[in-house]
Amino acid sequence: MRMSDMVAQYILQMLDAQDGSAEIRRNELAGSLGCVPSQINYVITSRFTPEQGYIVESRRGGGGYIRISRVKMDKGTALLHIINSVGNNLDKATAEAFLRNMLERGMLELQTAKLIAAALSDRSLGTVEQEKRDVLRADLFKNMLIILNQ
Repeated sequence: MRMSDMVAQYILQMLDAQDGSAEIRRNELAGSLGCVPSQINYVITSRFTPEQGYIVESRRGGGGYIRISRVKMDKGTALLHIINSVGNNLDKATAEAFLRNMLERGMLELQTAKLIAAALSDRSLGTVEQEKRDVLRADLFKNMLIILNQ
């Protein structure tokens, strides 16, 4: 197992054990897992993002910490949160991250997620100019989520 996977798994276990919120001291965690503190930063910034349903707060200094909280909300509120998080541009990788998170949280059925992914794919949007593709993808995704929220 790769170090980044081990760090992510450890943090997820902390979140599960502490009802969805954990405070991490980066240097201590790095020492106990046998990695460098920058590896902890990488995992947090890449795997614990708002798109994936997490809020990350940090306090710097001697007693500093990083607090990671799993966003808890009902399906309708979560869909609105995602719609607001999308913005005006949405690349394929971020759209897939949103869909994975929604699947994991039980907000979408697998078939629905597959249909949305197909509609947002570069193959489906292939006739659209590259610079306009992410704008169209964002609009399509937000409109689909609005329909799901009705």
